Amino acid sequence: MASHKRPVRVGGASGGFSDRVRAISSLAKNEDVDVIVGDWLSEMTMTIHGSGKQRTLKQLSAKSQQFGQLNLEQQLQTAMFAENFMDCFEPAIDDLARRGIKLAVNAGASDTEVLAKLVLQKVQAKGHDLKVAWIEGDEQTDNVRRLIKHGETFESLMHGRKIQDWPNEIVCAQCYLGGLGIAEAFRQGADIVIAGRVADAAPAIGAAAWWHGWNQSNLDELAGSLVAGHLIECGAYVTGGYMSSFKDLLRQRKHVNLGFPIAAIDHLGQCVITKEQNTGGCVTVDSVTSQLLYEIQGPMYYNSDVVAQLEGIRIEQIGDDQVTVSGVRGLPGPDTTKVGISGFAGYQAEYHIYLCGLDLDEKCQYAEEQIRYELGEERLKKFTCLQFTRNGDCPVDPRNQDVATVDLRIFAQSRDRELLNMRNPEGFFRISMVNFLMSCPGASLGNDTRLAEGKPFYEYWPALLPQSAVTHRAHLLYTPSGGGQNVIDIPPPTNTAKHLRQQPSYDTNSPVDLAAYGETVRVPLGTIVLGRSGDKASDCNVGFFVRESPNNEIWEWFRSALTVTKIRELLGPEECAKFGQWAQQPSQITSLSAGHLANGHTTEPAKKKAKVSGATNGASHDVMRIDRFEMPHVRAVHFLLHDHLDRGYDSCSTYDTLGKNCCEYLRSKLIDVPKKFLEYARI
Repeated sequence: MASHKRPVRVGGASGGFSDRVRAISSLAKNEDVDVIVGDWLSEMTMTIHGSGKQRTLKQLSAKSQQFGQLNLEQQLQTAMFAENFMDCFEPAIDDLARRGIKLAVNAGASDTEVLAKLVLQKVQAKGHDLKVAWIEGDEQTDNVRRLIKHGETFESLMHGRKIQDWPNEIVCAQCYLGGLGIAEAFRQGADIVIAGRVADAAPAIGAAAWWHGWNQSNLDELAGSLVAGHLIECGAYVTGGYMSSFKDLLRQRKHVNLGFPIAAIDHLGQCVITKEQNTGGCVTVDSVTSQLLYEIQGPMYYNSDVVAQLEGIRIEQIGDDQVTVSGVRGLPGPDTTKVGISGFAGYQAEYHIYLCGLDLDEKCQYAEEQIRYELGEERLKKFTCLQFTRNGDCPVDPRNQDVATVDLRIFAQSRDRELLNMRNPEGFFRISMVNFLMSCPGASLGNDTRLAEGKPFYEYWPALLPQSAVTHRAHLLYTPSGGGQNVIDIPPPTNTAKHLRQQPSYDTNSPVDLAAYGETVRVPLGTIVLGRSGDKASDCNVGFFVRESPNNEIWEWFRSALTVTKIRELLGPEECAKFGQWAQQPSQITSLSAGHLANGHTTEPAKKKAKVSGATNGASHDVMRIDRFEMPHVRAVHFLLHDHLDRGYDSCSTYDTLGKNCCEYLRSKLIDVPKKFLEYARI
């Protein structure tokens, strides 16, 4: 029998630029890990860093200078990498070196080489000889512009429009690289690998592929490591953060200082998830399933190295804070990779009015109609988006004034900078303000009006780019042993399949008779159902699951009850019709974006949407498309709400910019639940 290396232990140190600074240092000092990985990027930071980098290059070009001709200190003055990464990294240098722990992160953003050189400088300043490498290939701005000139349409992954129909000026573009460049850097002796926009799970794929000696043909193994990377990429999200059963942690007093996760990935790609010792949080079937359901798009989880087929996945508790994950199947990776294109869309501003007590619908109507009147028809035409949204409601006999107070948010976007200039007496804010002294009773302006000053905003356009068009390389900032090359080309996969823009979608097979479960009680869905939601650009994904039950009776009821039709019903007509721009004719997209919301609903008739069918089980609807699939071994049903988040985080006009609230909204909706389930399955 062939012998295999033990599992590689990979610590997840960051779920984003806002995560806790201590993570790398704590894992390196106190935990038994071989590699530490971390994610510092998002669609928002890609736009911030990418646009900043392009601005720097433009300014240098005006002076007949090139960025590469500057010395490191000069480059650092305008470098666009995740600056707070250094706050996390520097305290960990000694322990990384002492214990021989490798590090792979995507904090390089739009200046990966600069960050790698800074990391090397800091390592050497502490007297260590750690080898540093960096990954090239994600920067695609010039390439995208060139391809568009040659006729490439870059159809949006969200709604299928061609980029030629997009009115925005392209500012920057980055593609998502896989993990095999990181693996190759490790094979060549690197201790630290700095990447830019590799996929969130790519550092974990790279760590496992290096450790176990995998190549492009090890599809099941790579797919397993992709899922392991997905589970730990968001830090504490898999150790109790954002968990619907959070009250369990609260009762146990484990809700503070949630531990960072560790994935032990074996030679088959299966993994065991644990966490830091002596920390809060938990690793349970609930916590791991919650993170599994987060930000996936369907039964096939795409990465440029491999596709993970998720329907057969299994998650089992094997000990305290120990969960094993298996059953993932690998499929050939796509011949394309995702590219995120950011475009300048104009300026946006907002301000808030606080209202209180009775007659809130009428008070919101009063304020909105006054403001619209003063703005006038000509100014109103200059807005690409103007929304009046009420947040909250006053309960009957409120216990105090705060809970009786609601927020009326006035949100505006326009390509006209002067319209959103706070100091312009003919602008949005000043014109709106003249209504304040003749407004409805109790109306109070928020004290901080800084958001009312127009700021630039961008829109994000995700599309596909052929992997053959990407120059993927690993750069070694040292001479490798044996005198090899210090720039290594990473070839694209050769065994590939086409990226499916429409993933399989279905209602359940052989549904049970819901009446067979007896008497029902109308309660919130979340009384017995857990879940998590998130975003991918303007798509919102929502996954639900239930716990084990005798004879799997709750699962059988749950999979049969939670159909696409039921989700539409729970969402309600206002949510279903709010956006879904993908179904519009091209000439209608701007008109819908400029729709106005008051009290949570449109106050002007929206243009009629195109009737669509296909992923909605053959039904034809005038509302957004919803996809559905199941993962029976983890008792989960997943829904994808297409284009539900109004263009995505960078330009979203709603409160739920990242889709994280959607699941909790749906869990609060009433549904008929068999009474006997409530006797033992309340969450």
